[in-house]
Amino acid sequence: MNEVGITLLEAWKCGGYLMWVLAGISVLALATVMYLLVAHRRGALAPRTLMSDVFSKLQVGDHGEARRLCERRPCAFASITLAALDAARGTPAGQRANVTTAIETAGAHVAERLQASVDWLADLAAIAPLVGLLGTVLGMFQAFSGIASDLAANARPVVLAQGVSQAIVTTAFGLAVSIPCLIFHALLRRRTAKRIASLETLAVILEKAF
Repeated sequence: MNEVGITLLEAWKCGGYLMWVLAGISVLALATVMYLLVAHRRGALAPRTLMSDVFSKLQVGDHGEARRLCERRPCAFASITLAALDAARGTPAGQRANVTTAIETAGAHVAERLQASVDWLADLAAIAPLVGLLGTVLGMFQAFSGIASDLAANARPVVLAQGVSQAIVTTAFGLAVSIPCLIFHALLRRRTAKRIASLETLAVILEKAF
């Protein structure tokens, strides 16, 4: 009994130029996942050494050195702290209304940036199957237009098979890219939500330091 199969290279050829589009999407998705795993680490958003140094400087009222520390090590915590330091200029001690507003505003901007970076995966997960669907439409169009223009009856199954192969392969590869994107999006979205909650806690502590 003969085994009928298809290699990855053969499938790639059947999919046509849209396979390169799906490959580009998959590379971009992988790069996004790797970036998020590194950039959204707790130590990257709020380094322990930076927090310790900044809080110790704020405790003694050395706002200038606290600013220099934050400027030398940009991160989410540093952005919020710098906004608070800007608002604290010229504000009498004990009057934290401006500082509170600045911290809340900066914190909202940081949270929005973090969530937006994760949403890239959702966008890629939505685009990939649409590219596969486009391949399906083009493949079926190729199959039926080939049949209509081919007068040799014995050649019609071959022409039909080429179009159907493109339709199936692009759809399958589109789903193969989309499904992992959705899985990583769900996992990283929850991880980012925890990071944002931690930054909110730090913001409360930071407000009390002024």
